[in-house]
Amino acid sequence: MRTSPHVLPLALIAGLAITLAACTGSSSPDAETRTITGSVAPVTEGASSADWTVTAWQAGEGEPEVVAEASADDDGAFSIDVADAGESVAYLTAESSSGDATLAVAVADLSQTSKVTLNERTTVAAAYALAQFVEAEGITGPSPGLDNAAAMAATLADPASGDYGDVLTTAPNGNETSTLPAFTSLTDMLGACIVDDENCSRLTDAAGVDAGADALQTFAAIARDPSADPEALFEIAAAEAGDRPGLSAAPAAWTLTLLFDGGGDQLAGPGNFAIDPEGNIWVNNNYEYNADPQTPVCGSDQMFKFSPTGELLETYSGGGLSGSGYGIEFDATGDIWLSNFGFAAPAPGCPDDEQPPHNSMSLFAYDGTAISSDTGYTEGDLSWPQGIEVAGDGGVWIANCGNDTVSLYPEGDPEQGVNLGSMGLEQPFDVVDNGERIFVTGTVNSTVAVAERDGTPIEGSPLTGSFDRPMGAAVDADGNVWISNSGGITLPCPERVADGRGTPSVVMISPDGTTVSEPYTGGGLTLPWGIATDGDGNVWAANFEEQRISHFCGVNADTCPRGLQTGDAISPEDTGYSFDGLQRSTGITVDPSGNVWTTNNWKTAAVQTNPGGHQIVAYIGAAAPVAVAPFE
Repeated sequence: MRTSPHVLPLALIAGLAITLAACTGSSSPDAETRTITGSVAPVTEGASSADWTVTAWQAGEGEPEVVAEASADDDGAFSIDVADAGESVAYLTAESSSGDATLAVAVADLSQTSKVTLNERTTVAAAYALAQFVEAEGITGPSPGLDNAAAMAATLADPASGDYGDVLTTAPNGNETSTLPAFTSLTDMLGACIVDDENCSRLTDAAGVDAGADALQTFAAIARDPSADPEALFEIAAAEAGDRPGLSAAPAAWTLTLLFDGGGDQLAGPGNFAIDPEGNIWVNNNYEYNADPQTPVCGSDQMFKFSPTGELLETYSGGGLSGSGYGIEFDATGDIWLSNFGFAAPAPGCPDDEQPPHNSMSLFAYDGTAISSDTGYTEGDLSWPQGIEVAGDGGVWIANCGNDTVSLYPEGDPEQGVNLGSMGLEQPFDVVDNGERIFVTGTVNSTVAVAERDGTPIEGSPLTGSFDRPMGAAVDADGNVWISNSGGITLPCPERVADGRGTPSVVMISPDGTTVSEPYTGGGLTLPWGIATDGDGNVWAANFEEQRISHFCGVNADTCPRGLQTGDAISPEDTGYSFDGLQRSTGITVDPSGNVWTTNNWKTAAVQTNPGGHQIVAYIGAAAPVAVAPFE
């Protein structure tokens, strides 16, 4: 997606509108119509509800189509008759009579919608959740990413009432983090524009969009580059006092971040993610849940499935799960593999007869049925397995940090499992297939092994030089491999190697594995663990310290803001994209809607016998979406 949108002038939006109850060209002349009632109801003091023109749009992969137009009455009320197009994404925009202010609301399922409210909250919610789908012509994009993004908007603001969303206002969010006041401050910016045209110009300038950009374009641009001009945006927010307190000072970045805890009584040490083609989020888990941090716990036997909007859908157990730490990945058919690290060596406080095993893999069908036995798969001399990769040829690769080796299940068949030896690595951690070769990080001796898919190391493997206790590995669309250099993480696999702290960074390896970049630093990196690339090839890293994630420009600098080049930090130098609801993060991924997900894996001040965090975390609309291919 582009980082600063071309502007669709408001006059053109109005010019595209058609008469009340008119249908789109794709609708059948015989299609039944339904009436949507609504209200244009700005919450900013002094803003009028009268003299607004409301336009309803239907969104999909092509250009959005105008469904109908209506004028709000003096109280802001309106009614629109629309052709019933079944389950589809729609959005409504409202333009003030002066043409200087706009509002919007997103609707995830038009067939289930009968009432909407357009105000500052629904506008900011739609702009952030759909940030990666806001184009010059409006909102456009493929399913399921677009549909899920529209649904995510409701976590921030209720599209029917216009009130704050339940997820935003209740634990573990609400008054427990800074997201609610940050959201309020963003709505204050829009309110300042509604009551004073001059503030509209200040807002578009600070957002980096052309004068005359509508509110969706403006706030989507802020979501995509939240640290471009945070002070100027805060000054605009301070011009209007909202209905509840906003931020008291400018943030380093205007991100909106939500916590999801699955009900608050199950997650304990979520380690990493796998995203399915529908955008559902599958999470492995390290520990048994116990809310009392003083109560020792043992290894978890659970895996979790969350909806694209963070709702816990299912909990699965069995299959030999025992403290599945970091490795989780789907194969091409939809079966899901997990590595059982067993979380510590031995698990402190866990009774001797309940110690989790540290030597197995688990396999589940997509419906959650365990395929592996109660002991999992142990072939291949597994030992404290961490990162795994299902390669393009179906082979399952496993990094064994406990015995310094790498294992391979050819074609995903444990009975053919082999141990490939050390490959020159000490405490290997993560594995990635770039479509040509396999790359494995070696944490203790700061190396990366490169091998053919049959396990044969290439000449010059393992690579050295630019690595400093590397952890996660990720690949972009061009086959470049990105490595997170922790600069200081040592793993209990089963012995922790004491060493000093180096410089945290990310490094890029060429697709053929022969060229390694210099380390790229900054961006708020502190102790990077997991790493991911988004749909533009830009790079995201999870930090195990200081409550932030980091963001870097990838190979295609045209997708990066502010003229930044490959390896430059996009997130702020000193803080990254900080969030007071974050703890110690391990896994990180980008979903088909452009949300960046990371884990609260360990509590910030952890008791070693029960250290697990209890949430997964979403940075709303922050990254170019990553589509997931349908299962075979």
